[in-house]
Amino acid sequence: MRQSIPESRRAVVKLQEIVFPGELQEGTDVTLVGEPFSALLFREPHSSEVITLVDASGQEFRARILNLVPDHASVHVFEKLSKPTESCWKLVLLQALPDKERMELIVQKATELGVHMIVPFKSRRSISLEAREARQAKAHRWQHIAIRATKQCRRACVPYVAPYCSYEGALAQTREAELKIVLWEKAQRSLRSFLRDVSPQRSVALMVGPEGGWDADEIAQAQTAGFVSVGMGGRILRTETAAIAACATLQFEWEGL
Repeated sequence: MRQSIPESRRAVVKLQEIVFPGELQEGTDVTLVGEPFSALLFREPHSSEVITLVDASGQEFRARILNLVPDHASVHVFEKLSKPTESCWKLVLLQALPDKERMELIVQKATELGVHMIVPFKSRRSISLEAREARQAKAHRWQHIAIRATKQCRRACVPYVAPYCSYEGALAQTREAELKIVLWEKAQRSLRSFLRDVSPQRSVALMVGPEGGWDADEIAQAQTAGFVSVGMGGRILRTETAAIAACATLQFEWEGL
């Protein structure tokens, strides 16, 4: 039987990892209740599915769902992971909404590359969500795509896809980030060069613009908000390519891959 958390509660679910309150061991059965069970429901699970758990010490394990009922789940822990699926730092991707189905690709690949939060937003030269869906006549399911990608790549953490917002709203969500980066084709320095001169931070906000590029006022706003502008080389990349390449570069340079 498939269980899922109600849509009305998705936006307030904070638990992106299934954290068991004690220590886990291979070959044991445990019961998930309370917050760990809510985190499991966020993944739209089904019986016999394999999931990634985190125990109280931070160790990650693979486990199979044995029984799934409305208020708890029983799981069998069968593998202790030798390498963590999560980076030791948090990456937030702020993405100007692209046309067509490129956002779905960005969400999928950003999930695989370890992004913890994805914020779609409207910039001056990007398409609006209303215009995008009017053309495609198809409701977006970005959180569902992130969940499916999380299952495929065995991550412990499901990225949270924030509600679509304004450019100013996206900037406001980066106040606590220790490092803020905006990709800009006119920047004098490359992302790779910049990263080699700074030490890894606990939280990074990466902002990627629309296909038509940034408005000068938007770059000025970002810089005022503490963003450092960097480029991705001499070639002009599509927005989805830039997002994927930048996330991969960050993870590679800071040993997240």
